[in-house]
Amino acid sequence: MKILLVDDEAELTEPLYHVLSHEGYNVDVADDGQKGYQLALQNTYDLLILDWMLPGKPGLSICQELRSQGKTTPVLFLTAKDTLDDRVMGLDAGADDYLVKPFELRELMARVRALLRRSPALETVPINHLKIADLELDQDNQVAYRQGRIINLSDKEVKLLAYLMQHPQQLLTHEQIYQSLWEDPEKPSSNVLAALIRLLRRKIEEEGPLIHTVYGKGYRFGD
Repeated sequence: MKILLVDDEAELTEPLYHVLSHEGYNVDVADDGQKGYQLALQNTYDLLILDWMLPGKPGLSICQELRSQGKTTPVLFLTAKDTLDDRVMGLDAGADDYLVKPFELRELMARVRALLRRSPALETVPINHLKIADLELDQDNQVAYRQGRIINLSDKEVKLLAYLMQHPQQLLTHEQIYQSLWEDPEKPSSNVLAALIRLLRRKIEEEGPLIHTVYGKGYRFGD
């Protein structure tokens, strides 16, 4: 089992590295968020242990961006943030578990074992599967899921939703979306995109808004 530990506190990472290694895990360590993010992109891990506050790139952003790319590796947050809102924010970003500092190593190891039992390495994960907050998209089968509800989608709706989910919280201009969904010879009139957005909203937003209009510019996806 391979674990990526991303934390800038040497007094924590050094003993944790030795404990995990002693238990037989192959551990990579990064003390910078950007370095950790690059390692997560370049390698296959069974578990990511991320500090929330990191230089270079926050752990929350790392988790959100990995999830937006369809990576389902379990994520355990280590953080001093202990309010309910902080925990909800971390879980909504795609984390699987949350441990508040300071903590007992024994508890951390129990959570590591529990998450590794659910590791994607032990199961087959669809490549074209995206998840943001409570919305999941199975591109291969043209279906989405939100809070247990099955949402059937057309081919164009799948392409639009996938593009939005791959760029969470980013302003996507009308032109960017057009280029993603249509080849130049078949580019439709300007009101077609608005109609497609309206249809998609009806299907996926019963539980709350996800697609936000930035008037005169485009759309932003996220809760």
